[in-house]
Amino acid sequence: MGVTFLAFLISFVFVPNPTLAWAGLKSTEAARAALAARYHLNDPIPVQYYYYLVNLLRGNWGVVPSSGRPVLADIEFFFPATAELAITSLIITIIVGIPLGVLASVYHNRKPDHIVRFFYLAGYSSPPFLVALIVIILFGYTLKIFPTEGQLSTYLVPPTRITGMYIVDSLLTGNWVDLKDAVWHILLPATALSLTYFGVVTRVTRASMIEVLQRDFIRAAYAKGLSSRVVILSHALRNSLISTVTVLGLLLGSLLGGTVVIETIFQWPGIGYYATQAILNFDFPAVIGCTLIFALAVVLANLLADVLYAVLDPRIKI
Repeated sequence: MGVTFLAFLISFVFVPNPTLAWAGLKSTEAARAALAARYHLNDPIPVQYYYYLVNLLRGNWGVVPSSGRPVLADIEFFFPATAELAITSLIITIIVGIPLGVLASVYHNRKPDHIVRFFYLAGYSSPPFLVALIVIILFGYTLKIFPTEGQLSTYLVPPTRITGMYIVDSLLTGNWVDLKDAVWHILLPATALSLTYFGVVTRVTRASMIEVLQRDFIRAAYAKGLSSRVVILSHALRNSLISTVTVLGLLLGSLLGGTVVIETIFQWPGIGYYATQAILNFDFPAVIGCTLIFALAVVLANLLADVLYAVLDPRIKI
């Protein structure tokens, strides 16, 4: 409700002329009057908010002025590509970030710890556009290993649309040619995106592991004769993942919103690229729709993190 209320204030109350913003700069006076009547813009603000919620629940998020398409239809079309990119980036972040955090904690204040801290601080402090340009120049143009734009090669036909995510749809339809090409296309932008975020996971995992390794039950495990590998992976890591899961929940929401720069540079046809084009075209309804969907994604990501708490530690009640 808070998200919808803020979106309503931005789009209907704070804008000096909401009909002009929603109908487009080239709209006629008659079109703006019709829009005001359709969305009850002449009614009191509480009444406007009520109709705004009703329209959202009905799937009426407005119409894009430059194309005439419904905003929700565009979001449904572009969002799966962003979700696919964000999930792939999150997987890479987990694969890289958690092991590095464990390594740094085991070798606390020694050479491996210093090296890991240098890399995750360098990645975390680097702006996404700089990281994207570096990986494009290195792996796209110099080494020519990965493609630098799009979800699929132009000579291939996209898989049958089921979820909108090319990798998932290729798996579901058994289209192995598209699957291989889609994976090859997503690796570079997903890696560029994860390089700016993996440092957060590494840092939190390292700090949590250092704290857990000093507890009495870890000393008891060593006293029982358990190997270091069993103690670290089975006892220390699981107890330290609560903090990491919290960060991953927040990170997933940030990844969905942070894909704007990466999608623009890599010409990735996702919601971030769509939002950029909407801003350039002054498509105000589309911008508000993207803002709303990004905010809802953060809320749902945090809910998912709360659910995972109980999975990792049964003592925690949802």
